[in-house]
Amino acid sequence: MLLMPKRDWQWGYNEKHAVLSVSLGDDMEFLSPYGLKTLIPDAKQPLEFSVEHAKFYIDLVDRLSKSLSLNDALIVQIALNATAAHFLLKPQMPKSWFFKVSHQCVYSEVGKLLQLTTNEHSVLALVIESGLQASLMMIMSAECRLTDVKSLTQFETIKVMNDRLGPLPVGTRQVNAA
Repeated sequence: MLLMPKRDWQWGYNEKHAVLSVSLGDDMEFLSPYGLKTLIPDAKQPLEFSVEHAKFYIDLVDRLSKSLSLNDALIVQIALNATAAHFLLKPQMPKSWFFKVSHQCVYSEVGKLLQLTTNEHSVLALVIESGLQASLMMIMSAECRLTDVKSLTQFETIKVMNDRLGPLPVGTRQVNAA
């Protein structure tokens, strides 16, 4: 069953786990992977899960349900993390140098799954924010090795120039969640 936003949903900072969370009412709390250094200052205080947040979340749940073969719990996890990233993460500068230029032009839009390719491998990524020149991407693959010492884990974000975004291989409809 997909969770739909309610009036009592609220963002907060979970001190015990040192991450952004969303209280889902009825003693349920969703922990995001986003720590304090990546969050905007307002995220340290309790914030309402606004109508704008709810609309973004619902639109993403709908799009992911149609484009991925995942269970409802994974779709909710992806959509809540994406909503948190879209509204509560600090702005980022593009770090495109980690990825190869795509040989195919793709259209970047929020909620679209695309491929990013490093020197070693390709990863699945979700568009969180779409701009004319660059997009904020949430890594959907289990890991994205950028260098020998730097990697991103699932649900971390990186901003890249749109010329690095590639189409998904035919038949990609599965994400392995952590």
